[in-house]
Amino acid sequence: MRNIPVAEVDNLDRAVLAIGTDYPQDHLLVWHEHRRAQVLYAATGVMRVETADGSWTIPTARAVLIPPMARHQVTMTGVSTRSLYVEPAAVPWFPARCQAVDVSALLRTLIVEAVGMEPRYPEHSRDAAVADLILHELRNLTPLPLDVPLPSDPGLRGLCEAFLRKPNIHDPPARWCAALNISERTLARLFRRDTGLSFSQWRQRACVLHSLRHLATGTPVTRIATMLGYDNPAAYTAAFGRLLGRPPTAYGRPGITGGRRTTPR
Repeated sequence: MRNIPVAEVDNLDRAVLAIGTDYPQDHLLVWHEHRRAQVLYAATGVMRVETADGSWTIPTARAVLIPPMARHQVTMTGVSTRSLYVEPAAVPWFPARCQAVDVSALLRTLIVEAVGMEPRYPEHSRDAAVADLILHELRNLTPLPLDVPLPSDPGLRGLCEAFLRKPNIHDPPARWCAALNISERTLARLFRRDTGLSFSQWRQRACVLHSLRHLATGTPVTRIATMLGYDNPAAYTAAFGRLLGRPPTAYGRPGITGGRRTTPR
């Protein structure tokens, strides 16, 4: 199925539904949720998925698992998606919080194949076998550190959200402490309690993941390093490699596709 709202087929008695959707450049899918579990795969472009407790940046050929009824919004940069909508009972192991994942070549092929299937595929058919194999493959996905957790403290969360809009690797903790009227020890405690990361770890992860969108649109590494405040491109490249295990060039500009459909999925 291509470019149709999931609501039109949500009640079909099939465990797996697959929909491909093309989006305009820099499109925003406003806050919404789905009854089914969703595997949101970026066939092209970069997606930023936001929920109440974090932000996930998903580059081309990766996916994010979105739990049933998890309220979220998605910012699309040159994105064409392939979504699997799965009955919750078919994936009892599904995470309770969004999870970025790598996608194997086999699963990628199965997802593309599923998009071309009739939504009410016959039981015991080849298409039903594809759906069953998808469910098996979903259990073997490799998690990726593509999320920036957000704290529950309202004041600290506001500063974090502002930082995500314009990150700088040298933004000092003293500035945050002054804004919140707290000590650096308290700031460190809040970050550990609410995000599981130190302030410097959170800051570096936010900078690296912010850069994925710029890499996808062809921005040179040197310019990205300067934009994020790194002392030189080598420092940015090293930080990128430590987090994602590959150099920034591995996440360079993919093919961009456009689209007409703008209805939230």
